[in-house]
Amino acid sequence: MTFPRKTAATLAFALAGSTIAGAASAETTLRLSTYVNESDIRYEGFTHFAKLVAEKTGGSVKVDVFPSATLHGWSEGVDAVQGGVSDISWINADNRLPCYAVTSLYPAQVSLEDQVGLDSAYADLIRDEAAEAGLVPLLNSNYSYDQEWWFDDPIEDIGKLDGKLVRSIGPLVSMMIETWGGEPVFVAPKEVFQSAERGVVDGINMGVATYSSWKLWNVMPHMINANLFYGNIIYMMNKSKFDALTPDEQTALSEAAAETEAWLQPRYEGWVDEQVAAAVAEGGTETNLSAEQTAALLATVTDKWKSEVDKACGDDLANSIRTLLASHTP
Repeated sequence: MTFPRKTAATLAFALAGSTIAGAASAETTLRLSTYVNESDIRYEGFTHFAKLVAEKTGGSVKVDVFPSATLHGWSEGVDAVQGGVSDISWINADNRLPCYAVTSLYPAQVSLEDQVGLDSAYADLIRDEAAEAGLVPLLNSNYSYDQEWWFDDPIEDIGKLDGKLVRSIGPLVSMMIETWGGEPVFVAPKEVFQSAERGVVDGINMGVATYSSWKLWNVMPHMINANLFYGNIIYMMNKSKFDALTPDEQTALSEAAAETEAWLQPRYEGWVDEQVAAAVAEGGTETNLSAEQTAALLATVTDKWKSEVDKACGDDLANSIRTLLASHTP
């Protein structure tokens, strides 16, 4: 996959509905819910995380991982964690975390050379807001490397969508699609294949890993690699459950998460590149935008989004997040 140089971690996550456990005598069992299926490379990332947790806690904590959104739907992460359906879940744009909702996907060109440091700093900035919702940021699931666009026919200019119906993942992408003359359509990951196959959408915004694991290249094979986002869907844990762990167990979970992010990065990026290369070899196309083209597209949306971020985060936090992203400009 011909991306602009991105040498650091892209850490996205997901795992299997298998139990990755510590010793049989585990005192605490954590249910980790993910939308990713078992064929996705991120499954191995969560497997690695669960094994590290078991090792670092001496088996007192085990992690059961449930893939393919089997525990809850795409937009139900906060409810699931607060209500005890899961203990750790991906958290999408949710109004109960207003700043996170508008900054976990942000229109910006970022260098991933210090991916782990960037994600950690971002998670710290939204940690207080998460705590107010009873959540603790745990696993950074960065998808800046591969959050891109596909269409049923090749298009020359993504900035001229001319009424196309394009799958959106949230408010920022919807605003982009509308700004460029398209119509956003929300479709949950598990339903995207049927929507594309039946012509419900003309285009899709999604991560390459998820797109490939759901075999979507077969129905919408023309990709635009635009490099438009900082993206980090964080897997958060129920705060009461986290606080009930011993200090050593809390440290073990945090260390296991950080080590997993670094461990997964080269495997994730390599797998993503392999998926794109295989799809192109079978007749798909990949159009890579230049840095200048990317900057021009971002210029059409950044001012609009800035006002949304200021309103949701407040000036101080909004400026801190923008400063962080600016410090990681390529």
